[in-house]
Amino acid sequence: MERNNLESALEAILFALGEPVEGERLAQALGCPLPQVEEACQALARNYETQGAGLRLARLENSWQMVSAPQWGEVIRGLLARKKPDKLSPAALETLALVAYFQPVTRVYIDQARGVDSSHSLSLLLDRELIAPQGSLDAPGRPILYGTTSVFLRSFGLASLEELPPLPEGGGEGEEEGL
Repeated sequence: MERNNLESALEAILFALGEPVEGERLAQALGCPLPQVEEACQALARNYETQGAGLRLARLENSWQMVSAPQWGEVIRGLLARKKPDKLSPAALETLALVAYFQPVTRVYIDQARGVDSSHSLSLLLDRELIAPQGSLDAPGRPILYGTTSVFLRSFGLASLEELPPLPEGGGEGEEEGL
């Protein structure tokens, strides 16, 4: 497929779906090799940026999503006049940080790390789709393992978990992941 047509097709698909779409899925839909699709997505993202367009193409791990340019966030929020979601409580933020840094983790691990019951915080984070079940631990009772989602990445402006700031020295030492 010709490069301009490929970029236009990508733009149309990403706009219509309005959610992150994996590069492999885009390549399959367009009948193109993944490297060609990745190159076209990167070119399209650069074009939006250099033209000062109101849209951006954001990479979220192995997916791409069309988003609004950050400078128009306040205008969009004003137009929507929608109630801002409540801020996360310190307990919910602490729970989210544990999941983000040590995922996949169980509720028991989070409870032990925090020293309190985290059921309410986990429920809130699940409702806001910042975390999601990632399977079960192969242990008695098969406890649910939790991990972060693409909503988490988008909400915190991260392309991948590798962009999380490093933990302070001594953070997490001797802790066993997934428990």
